[in-house]
Amino acid sequence: MSEHEPIKTLPLVMEEPRGRRKPPRHLADLTLAERTELLVEHGLPGFRAKQLSNHYFSRLVDDPEQMTDLPAGQRAELVEALLPSLMTPLKVSEADRGTTVKTLWRLFDGALVESVLMRYPDRATMCVSSQAGCGMACPFCATGAGGLQRNMSTAEIVEQVLVGARSLTRGEVPGGPTRVSNVVFMGMGEPLANYKALMGAVRRLTAPAPEGLGMSARGVTVSTVGLVPRMRQLADEGIPVTLALSLHAPDDELRNDLVPINTRFSVAETVEAAFAYAEATKRRVSIEYAMMRGINDQAWRADLLADVLYAVGADWGWVHVNLIPLNEIPGSRFTRSHDADMDEFVRRLEARGIPTTIRDTRGSEIDAACGQLAATE
Repeated sequence: MSEHEPIKTLPLVMEEPRGRRKPPRHLADLTLAERTELLVEHGLPGFRAKQLSNHYFSRLVDDPEQMTDLPAGQRAELVEALLPSLMTPLKVSEADRGTTVKTLWRLFDGALVESVLMRYPDRATMCVSSQAGCGMACPFCATGAGGLQRNMSTAEIVEQVLVGARSLTRGEVPGGPTRVSNVVFMGMGEPLANYKALMGAVRRLTAPAPEGLGMSARGVTVSTVGLVPRMRQLADEGIPVTLALSLHAPDDELRNDLVPINTRFSVAETVEAAFAYAEATKRRVSIEYAMMRGINDQAWRADLLADVLYAVGADWGWVHVNLIPLNEIPGSRFTRSHDADMDEFVRRLEARGIPTTIRDTRGSEIDAACGQLAATE
């Protein structure tokens, strides 16, 4: 369709405009060896890099006064070199009796991003942004409506997780002290369009301390609208994160409207790439499907989705479908599906042997859809 023609030029990686200032260089942007080299370049003792890394990733300290193993005379200089301030909280909203915390951040250049901490009885999850805004232009998404401002740096992505980790460790979230167990790249932005910084963040989160946070790769989920070449590249990284494919429609005609990148990579190509990821990593792929009333929630589309998933492989349980009750955006023509229609969608898929769940929705009273807080600012 003619209105989608410009979408075909969407780049796989969003390049930064020339002349744009870069975020401050932070130890989370660097390997431990690179951190050491940077301190030496500043005329500081290289071995202090390991101490700073331990404070950041292991002790979860953000107050230089608590870094007592650093000499008082050099402490400020060391912190300035490797632990510069990356983001400032503008608004913090809580829901679910304080176990859901959404934060709107202002980055060093004024760009706005959002992160969400969600504590459950058995886990604590951080949902993080990878870009300020998004260039994928999905019409039902609050972030997409604002367009792309810029890519985030590796450290800006990681810092969102560390802020949540500090809060959990200090017992600031109801339920007592705990650690971040899961990170989902489902906040603002298309993670695979910021591939280099994304993979830097994944490596920092999964590397053992003091190199990184020491999380299990199985606790990290990377979401994508379907940048097929990047999905295949991710499969070759050797890091078994969970892949979540935001499909939202099983047919090209509808998906072209809902997810414009589909005019470049069809439903069949995208699902084939997801199956290839599952085969390479032996990790089950999650199919994300936002349920929109009268748009994509018809029972026959559940049957078609099952056909599409079985077309690439049915030998093992390579896929799980995650239905998402739409977080509605004021003034949007897209609204949440009726519960009965979602239940029938589940029934149809499970009848075909496809594991399906309806996502537990949290924080609707605090503008849960990513991009809503930023839009109000």
